[in-house]
Amino acid sequence: MSKNSYVVGFPRIGEQRELKKVLEQFWAQQCSFDEVERVASELKQRHWKYQKEAGIAYISSNDFSLYDNMLDTAVMLGAVPKRFAHLSGETRYFAMARGNQECVAMEMTKWFNTNYHYIVPELSVEDTYCLDASKVINEYNEAKALGITTKINLIGPITFLGLSKRVDRGDTYELLGKIVPLYEELLANIAALDDAVTVQIDEPIFVTGVDTKVLSLIKPTYDALCSVSEHLQVIVTTYFEHSNEATKVLLNTPVWGLGLDFVYGKENLEILSLVGASNKHLIAGVVDGRNIWKNDIEASNALLERVATHVDSAKIIVSSSCSLLHTPFTLKYEARMDAELKNWLSYAVEKLDEIVLLSALCSRGLHGLNEEEISVFQNNVDANKKRKSSSRIHDKAVQNRVSSITKFEREGSYEERIVLQKKRLGYKELTTTTIGSFPQTPEVRQARRDFKNAVITQEAYEAQMKAYIDDCVAFQEECGLDVLVHGEPERNDMVEYFGEQLNGYGFSQNGWVQSYGSRCVKPPFIYGDISRPKPMTLMWTTYAQSRTQQVMKGMLTGPVTILNWSFVRDDLSRDAVSKQIAVAISDEIDDLQKAGIKIIQVDEAAFKEGYPLRSDKIAEYERWAVRDFKIAVSSAMKQTQIHTHMCYSEFNDIIRTIEAMDADVISIETARSGNELLKIFKEVGYKQEVGPGVYDIHSPRIPSVEEIVEQIEKLLEVLPKEQLWINPDCGLKTRKWDEVRKSLRNMVRGVQIVREKLA
Repeated sequence: MSKNSYVVGFPRIGEQRELKKVLEQFWAQQCSFDEVERVASELKQRHWKYQKEAGIAYISSNDFSLYDNMLDTAVMLGAVPKRFAHLSGETRYFAMARGNQECVAMEMTKWFNTNYHYIVPELSVEDTYCLDASKVINEYNEAKALGITTKINLIGPITFLGLSKRVDRGDTYELLGKIVPLYEELLANIAALDDAVTVQIDEPIFVTGVDTKVLSLIKPTYDALCSVSEHLQVIVTTYFEHSNEATKVLLNTPVWGLGLDFVYGKENLEILSLVGASNKHLIAGVVDGRNIWKNDIEASNALLERVATHVDSAKIIVSSSCSLLHTPFTLKYEARMDAELKNWLSYAVEKLDEIVLLSALCSRGLHGLNEEEISVFQNNVDANKKRKSSSRIHDKAVQNRVSSITKFEREGSYEERIVLQKKRLGYKELTTTTIGSFPQTPEVRQARRDFKNAVITQEAYEAQMKAYIDDCVAFQEECGLDVLVHGEPERNDMVEYFGEQLNGYGFSQNGWVQSYGSRCVKPPFIYGDISRPKPMTLMWTTYAQSRTQQVMKGMLTGPVTILNWSFVRDDLSRDAVSKQIAVAISDEIDDLQKAGIKIIQVDEAAFKEGYPLRSDKIAEYERWAVRDFKIAVSSAMKQTQIHTHMCYSEFNDIIRTIEAMDADVISIETARSGNELLKIFKEVGYKQEVGPGVYDIHSPRIPSVEEIVEQIEKLLEVLPKEQLWINPDCGLKTRKWDEVRKSLRNMVRGVQIVREKLA
């Protein structure tokens, strides 16, 4: 074991998605909660052992969760909204996360600029909070029974409050006086567990450039927490950016160590002299916890040598840059992956070895490595050299085409386009549609697997997909929806599907990453220049249009979302990669409209997610993100209506950017937040049409007609009927058909009632 090796956190879904499978069985009433707990215990033990066997010294407990760590923290603090108070145990826990027929779920949003979603705690000045430390204590003892002494991971009180919302509209930080005493009580319980316990307190809110008011909370909070017991070693960890302002404050508190991200927060290097002078331990995040490329050991070692010029090497602990939750589990199951590509990659388990090797270099130097370590080091050097020189990465034709672009946006103003579009499409006020996908049934998934594994022919596969499309079209017509979609049965994922048809993309069999709860995604990875060798959606969309007289939307994923939901090459700037994708999408739009598709939705679900965490970096991101959306749709004729969709976005700070994107219609997720998100569109005089989600698709509950009517009437308080489309919050692929049929029928009936009232 290397004494100076550290992992911020570890994936929890399981190397074969065991947690996902057992949770979904439990929710479907196919197994008991005892079975969920058995699988969870097995996974925790396996994950701890993997880290111990790799030689990691600082292994986490309490990084595991059955749904989400922010939700766990809310439960631990007794921050349970009143509507769930009558429930208990796992019933209450999952109702808070997913909702039920009685209770609407808590809001969910993105964890900083990642694709992981967290449950947003709901707080009020009237609440009385009470500590329940059982999960934290039990997991520590569970690991200790295996002979593994863990550090205990906690979400810090300032981050917890900063990411929560006040249902009474107040400032969440006003509740710090209620929350900190509970953390003190918790730390006292932890201190009693052992002679010395290391506690990692995550405060990623500090990397967002917090204001002076929040900075003023840091010292009193950590003075109090660190004084609870001399048996505690408190480490405050930040990631995803630099935290220099907060770090300067923390250096004047009794914290034992600081965890800093040197991969995505290179500015952390600027205050190394202060860290060194403080004599605190530095947990140096030098192994990328958010991407899948094999670490460049030579470069990381050089970085650690630079760190050691300011910080005593005995105080440096080598770490992942953030939790490995954001990477796939292990390359062990990637039996079909191209050998050259696979040699360039490193998943969570493989990153453990990189951390341990770097810690050996940090403490012993290159000449102090043993024979096995030298071999591993040399293999890493060779793999990185081969990747850089590979002919598969660079495509001159792509580079020349992208550099010679002259058309950066579509023709005509919105006012000019919408007149042509309404004349051509003839749609009603409060037009109904869906966001794109319909349920991915076991039969659909099996057909895709069988085709991919050559178990069935292409003809048989296409016949099954077309039969599903026929059913989707028939249901939508029978249901009464105005604008239809084909249901996307051929798509495994809204990014992976497109990546599979683009040059420059690589794919995994088992590269699953947790998005929320049991929901996992398998992001493709961009290793080279991007181009589109042939149409990607044309056959399926035109087939669907041939089955109906109603308007059929073409469904595409936008360049910024394809970028943000992929593992992106690290040898080219993100904006350069995005521009290549935009050109490919532009070609697809042109093919669709020439084939008679009149509405094309270009989803930018992850547009907000990609925003820099620091305000001084936002303008540059917006510059190229808007540029590339507009390049993608630049081929659209004036009469072709362009829609886009955005997930979980607070729009107040980016409304002008959304206007600049110049889509004809934007649909947004609003069901869990009422019409609050919509008000900014009215305040700024937003001209384009808007489709606010009227029910939550992340919950299994079926909205009643009355709820839909009430929701639409709330929307009409903000925007006029002429500007509104009516749709669910997001795509329906994760829902069951029984839920979808009932919910959409209720949605359409609700619209009919509102139209009658308005008439």
